[in-house]
Amino acid sequence: MTWRQATREEIYAYYAEEFPGYLDDLPEFITATGPKQYAIAFRESHPVRKDEVPDKEFIRRDTWQTDASGDRTTPEFDDFEDVVEFIRHPARNDPLGRSEFALADPGVLEQPDPRPDAVYYALDHWERPWVLLVDIDAKEIARDRADEMVSAAVDDQDNDALLDAARILDAAPEGYPYAFEDVDRAIEYGFEVRDIFEDDFDAEETMVVYSGQGVHVYLLDSDPEHRYDEQSREVLNDLLLETYDIPIDPVVTADRRRVARLPYSLHADVCSIVQPIESPAFDVRSATPEVIGE
Repeated sequence: MTWRQATREEIYAYYAEEFPGYLDDLPEFITATGPKQYAIAFRESHPVRKDEVPDKEFIRRDTWQTDASGDRTTPEFDDFEDVVEFIRHPARNDPLGRSEFALADPGVLEQPDPRPDAVYYALDHWERPWVLLVDIDAKEIARDRADEMVSAAVDDQDNDALLDAARILDAAPEGYPYAFEDVDRAIEYGFEVRDIFEDDFDAEETMVVYSGQGVHVYLLDSDPEHRYDEQSREVLNDLLLETYDIPIDPVVTADRRRVARLPYSLHADVCSIVQPIESPAFDVRSATPEVIGE
């Protein structure tokens, strides 16, 4: 098994044919107007209507229009089907409409309609406390493993030199800055974090999501006293990093502006479906969409 980038045709086929079948499985807090934003990343930058504005490789779009006080006025998406249409054709269905800052209409350009390399939603939410998510990335696990294996013998301490010396770049999936064993270890760490949430925090609602190159671990219980504010999250980061020695990205836990990959979206760089998983024995090969061949 190896990984590769999905083609434009495969990305469109996934969102047209396969993705709609997962909509009923989305977590209940992911709705058309719940997350404060949806975001899309492109493989190639796409122009906007205003000439002086740089082309965009990444866009965020609010789910509500707001007034001067920040109160909600008009939803940008009437239902989740509108979100799906935005994902399929971001330029044609840009919520900014005919604003100068909207994506340019591909019908008047020589370049094609942009396709989403990645789809995200905002962890900041209109209807509930800020969604608490812990990110564990196989790239960081591989970097730490390479550092332990060969750092003393490598003069150039940059990532590529270390990964090459540790033969990680040659291991499957070839060319990626981690090996499959690092992805598997990230998944194992994810379930360790879930157990910590349940044992140390008495959490009743948790979720582990395979993110394509690691895992996202959610603690979804409400916290009426702290609403998992910044201070609470810093304490959580310290606990996981220092007490349990789990290689999380602490910035993701603490940053209210963060977005996360939308469950059941396609991680186009590795041809994998982002999805909730139930066991550390999850086989990443099972995440390849049906519309993508070997």
